[in-house]
Amino acid sequence: MITMVTQKMKKINLIKNLEKYPTFNIKVLKDIIEKDSEYAKLVIYRLKKEKLIFEIEKNKYTTRKDPLVVASNILWPSYISGWSSLRYYNLTEQLPQTISIFTTRARGKKEIFFNNTRIKITKIKPKYFFGYKKVRYRDCEIFIADKEKALLDSALFKKVSFSEIMNAVKNNKKEIDLDLFLKYLIKLKNKALIKRFGFLLDMVKIDVYDELKRFIDYKYIPLDYAMKPKGKRNKKWRIINNVRY
Repeated sequence: MITMVTQKMKKINLIKNLEKYPTFNIKVLKDIIEKDSEYAKLVIYRLKKEKLIFEIEKNKYTTRKDPLVVASNILWPSYISGWSSLRYYNLTEQLPQTISIFTTRARGKKEIFFNNTRIKITKIKPKYFFGYKKVRYRDCEIFIADKEKALLDSALFKKVSFSEIMNAVKNNKKEIDLDLFLKYLIKLKNKALIKRFGFLLDMVKIDVYDELKRFIDYKYIPLDYAMKPKGKRNKKWRIINNVRY
C-alpha cells in the first residue's frame, strides 16, 4: 500500500513539473526524473496511455488540451495570426478550424493535427516577421499578432477571404489603431495589399489616400482574391470590386 501511494505521489509531482512546460520532449522528462532514455520512453508510454499527457508530434508532448497554447509553443520563433488571432480579438464570431502559425524557420512538416484542430505552419520572409506580442493566456504565454497585423497577415498570405476581412473591419473599425495599421501596411510595401485596404478604408469613411497614393500603380486587381475578377472598376484604388455587400 505504501509503495502504491508513493508511486501515485511521484506521478502527481511529475505531472506538476511537466505542467510548467507548454510543450516538452524526452530530454526534459529525463532531466526531471533523472533516468536514461529507455526508461523515459517507458514513462512517456504510460502517461500517454493514462491520458495524462498528449503527443503533438514525434518527441513533442504536452499536458495541455488547448490547441492555441500548443500551437504557439511548437517552434521558435513563431506567432499566431490569421483566423485564430481575429477570433482572439473578437474581430469575428466565426470559430476557426485551423490555427495559422508564422515562422521564419524552414520545417518539413507543415501541418499538425491536435485535439481536432489543424495547426498550419507557414514560413515567411524575415521582413514580414513583425507586429506580434507575448500575451498571458490560460496560465501560459503565447505569441500572437497585434490585431492590426492579424488583419494584414490574413490578406497578405490569403488565410482569410477579403470579404471576411471587410466584415471584420466594418464591424470593428473603432477597435483598430489606424496609425499603427498604416505604419504596418506601408512597411509591408505590398501594392496589392495597399490598394485593397485603401479601398476598404474608403468604404468605412476613413480617408488615407494621401498617405498611400504613391504606392498605387495602373494595374487593376480584384478586391477579393478568392473570387472571380468581375465587377465595377474603381479608378482611385485600381480595384475590381467583385464583392457584394
